[in-house]
Order: sequence, then C-alpha cells, then structure tokens
Amino acid sequence: QVQLVESGGGLVQPGGSLRLSCAASGRGLSSYAMGWFRQAPGKVREFVAGISWIGGGGGATKLADSVKGRFTISRDDAKNTLYLEMNSLKPEDTAAYYCAARLGWNFPTLDEADYWGQGTQVTISS
Repeated sequence: QVQLVESGGGLVQPGGSLRLSCAASGRGLSSYAMGWFRQAPGKVREFVAGISWIGGGGGATKLADSVKGRFTISRDDAKNTLYLEMNSLKPEDTAAYYCAARLGWNFPTLDEADYWGQGTQVTISS
C-alpha cells in the first residue's frame, strides 16, 4: 500500500512559480511510474505530467501541451518524493493538483492508476 501526500500549493500571481511535492509512504516509489493531474472547478481531471520509473523507463517524462516549456516533473526515489516545478503560471493553471502512482512502466492515466493523493490547491490570481 502506498500513501501519497501532496504539498506546495498556494496563491500566486500570474507569471509566478510554485513547486509541488508528492511524498510517498508505506512503500517505495522506485517501481512506479508517477504523474501529476489537475482538476479545475466544473472540469474533468486532466493529465499534466508523467515520469517513468528510473529502472524501467530511464525517468522518461511526458508533459501536456498546455504546460510544455513551463512545467518540469522530476522524482527523487531516495526521498520517495515526486515534484512538479511550475513556472510562468497563468490563471488557467488554477486547479487542484493530484499526484498518482502506477506500478510498472506506463504513465498513470485517469483510468489506470494504483494510488492517488488527496490534492493540493493552486490558485493563480492577481
């Protein structure tokens, strides 16, 4: 069993930056592909970024088109922690952000994830 806890959300002005963290407990993340998702009010949860496990996929990453060039996903398996570095934030980035874990090589999807965190709120507003 894996428990995921996100942190680092908050209120930021447009153009600002935030770094989200997702800490895992209960079991190591080294064999899991990880991902970040977000859900804005009244909208469907969407994929933001994914990272493979180092041993299987070499830490390959994938980003949604809407965040390419602005967001970076990374992981530190020694700390059992997943990160999302967010720069040049826009009001449309406002959402609850969730991390997810999927055992194996493939990135988590909305329908294929073994564990989810409870989310952290990110609000971009002046």
